[in-house]
Amino acid sequence: MSKKIKNNDNNNDAENGDSDISKQEYEKSLYKLQVELVKLQKHIIKEGDKILILLEGRDASGKDGMIKRIIQHLSPRETRVVAMGKPSDRDRSSWYFQRYAPHLPAAQDLVLFNRSWYNRAGVERVMQFCNDDEYEEFMTTVSDFEHMLVNSGIKLFKYYLDISKDEQKKRLKARRDDPLKQWKVSAIDDQAIKYWKDYSLARNEMFARTHNPVAPWTVVHANDKRAARINLIKNLLVRLHYQGKDESLLIPNPAVVFSYEESYLKNGMIAA
Repeated sequence: MSKKIKNNDNNNDAENGDSDISKQEYEKSLYKLQVELVKLQKHIIKEGDKILILLEGRDASGKDGMIKRIIQHLSPRETRVVAMGKPSDRDRSSWYFQRYAPHLPAAQDLVLFNRSWYNRAGVERVMQFCNDDEYEEFMTTVSDFEHMLVNSGIKLFKYYLDISKDEQKKRLKARRDDPLKQWKVSAIDDQAIKYWKDYSLARNEMFARTHNPVAPWTVVHANDKRAARINLIKNLLVRLHYQGKDESLLIPNPAVVFSYEESYLKNGMIAA
C-alpha cells in the first residue's frame, strides 16, 4: 500500500483528506479509465444508447469532483450535467417529476444528475421543504417512475456517495475557508452537521423503499476522494457494454463500491 499523502489533486482540492492512493497512481489510473469512458461514449453514440446517472450524497460528499472526472474528456454535445435549483412556485404546483423530465437522456446522450428527484427523500424531508403527503406520494411513486424510464430504454445508475461525520465537518470547513469555493457555500451547509442523524434516517428510509432489482442503489465510500472516483468509474464501466473494453482495468474494490444491503446500515459499511 502506498504511503498516505495529502490529496490536493490537480485543482488544489482543499476538501480532500488523506488518500491511500498516491497522486501518481491516481493520475495514471484515472487517465486509463477516462480513455475507457471515451470508448464508452463512442459506443453510446453509435448505438443510440441512453445513459442516466444519479449522484446522491450528503453535502460535501464529492459529487462535483466525481462528475468533473467522468465528463472531463467526453463530448459536450452528447454529455449533460443537470443540477437543479430551488423549485419555483410553478414547479411546486406541478407533478413532482415534471421539472426533471425535460432533462432525461435521448438517444446518444449521457446525462448526470448532481442530486436528482431524491432531493425530496433527503434535503426536502429533513428541512421540511415538503409536507408529509408530498413526501409519501414521492416515496410510493418513484420506483414506478424509474421503472418506466428503464422500460423506455434508459440505462439508469443510482450512486450514493457515503462519507463520515468527521469527514463532512472537515470538508465543510475547508469549503468555507477557500475563496475559490464560495459558490458552494449555502445556508443548508450550516444544518448538515446539526441534522446529521435526521439525514441518516432519511437516507435509510430512501434505501429501504427505493432499492430494487430494476433500479438498485450502489454505495461508494467517499472519505477518500481518489479511491471513490476511481472505483465508481470502474463500477460504471463494468456494468455497461462497449467495444474495446479493457477488462483488466475494470476491477472495482468491493470495499469501496458495493450494492446496497440493509445489513450494511448495522455493520458499519455505511456511515451511521
